Amino acid sequence: MTDFESVSAVWWIVLSILFMKRDNRLSIVIQSLRDVVASGRPGTRLPSVRTLIKDHRVSPATVERAFAQLVGEGLIEPRPGQGTFVRQTMASATDVSNFAWQSVALGAARADSGFLGSLLAVPPPESLILSMGYLPPDLQASGLLANALRQAAGRPELWDRLPIEGLEPLRAWFAREVGNGAVFSPHDVIICGGGQAAISTTFRALVPPGRPVLVETPTYTGAISAACAAGLELVPVAMDEQGVRPELLADAFRQTGARVFYSQPTFSNPSGIVLSAERRAVVLNIAAEARAFIIEDDWARDLDLTGTAPAPLAAGDRHGHVVYIRSLAKSAAPGLRVAAVMARGAALARLKSARGSDDFFVSGPLQAAALAVVSAPGWKRHLNAARAALIERRDALVGALHAELGNRVTFQVPSGGMHLWLRLPDHVSDVALAADMVRHGVIVSAGCAWFPADPDGSFLRLTFAAPPASLREGVRRLGQVISLGI
Repeated sequence: MTDFESVSAVWWIVLSILFMKRDNRLSIVIQSLRDVVASGRPGTRLPSVRTLIKDHRVSPATVERAFAQLVGEGLIEPRPGQGTFVRQTMASATDVSNFAWQSVALGAARADSGFLGSLLAVPPPESLILSMGYLPPDLQASGLLANALRQAAGRPELWDRLPIEGLEPLRAWFAREVGNGAVFSPHDVIICGGGQAAISTTFRALVPPGRPVLVETPTYTGAISAACAAGLELVPVAMDEQGVRPELLADAFRQTGARVFYSQPTFSNPSGIVLSAERRAVVLNIAAEARAFIIEDDWARDLDLTGTAPAPLAAGDRHGHVVYIRSLAKSAAPGLRVAAVMARGAALARLKSARGSDDFFVSGPLQAAALAVVSAPGWKRHLNAARAALIERRDALVGALHAELGNRVTFQVPSGGMHLWLRLPDHVSDVALAADMVRHGVIVSAGCAWFPADPDGSFLRLTFAAPPASLREGVRRLGQVISLGI
């Protein structure tokens, strides 16, 4: 065994021990919460995140996972701005339902959906929202969508049964968008009900339950949730300012035997990092040598704010290693649940089979409306207007952060997407800070939700799609809360 192999083996042993310790600490926190639920009445307030961190000497991420587990079991309920409570029952005192048997029947939960659920929850209308992952109403393609849906609704053939793969003209549009000649044909494209559905289907189709899947860290929390729901083992691979580190990626493939790497190489969510041109070919070669797939989630292709985004990894892939995902919900409107997943060879057949077991096919009128929107002359005008507004709002957020927090926080200015990844002082808990911000009427996303394992620091993901005035006021309140804790 070489020195490199020895060091790698030791590293994986240490990592395994750390994961075991983390799981033990998580079990202790979960049991302590179960004790409170068992001894308390409906409406009893649970200990705060800070109290549990102090009492059990665990990380904020561990406490949040414990809360998410019990929320998923229906035992507790979070109330924004108030805390977390033993769940209220709707039954009367004389007719009490007992759902305790379900925990035994269902077994251990596979999906840690607490973070994703809180991210998708609709906040109070008076809140300043700095966490949403979609364009706000004033930047959405609402007019284009309304016209397209009216036209599609009047076509009877669209209400009939459709192929699993989707409408061919829409598949052809997605294939052309990858560029670089004939990388994908329309027959290599499958239409899915949104990007999240495409990710979930791809994980289930390509990775057997219990097997490892490599992911960047930090990474999209929806991908973490989908992998957990599929029963997969998440293996984090570190990034730097140029994207995923190739030497660590190659080592992870060798050590784990993984055959799939999930990546957002362009405007990674949440960090905004773009995989450098030098590393793109290297990453493709590493996947080829490992005889593995790269799931390329190109979620923000339409939100390139500088016009400098590199071509997709898929454009340089000739041998079917890249499975490519592209969605329209981010650039058009959240309700346009239309995305595409593209693959070739046996992987395409697996994806078709998985899609067929999901929901047969995506609604015909919705597919036709999506095609009409992206084919309309107004589509490019919409994208240009959205990009211009995002640039203005990003700069407003950056200016407010400099003015309110100075050098107490660090961040890189993203060149695309709609998120800014803010590093907090290490002694500031992102989970506790996010909870404090809710009480101050500002919704932010705690960074630990975006790590597949324990985070390497304290972060917030701030979305800069909100109007400039909301961003400035939100950062003003953020500065006040952070100042009180420093």
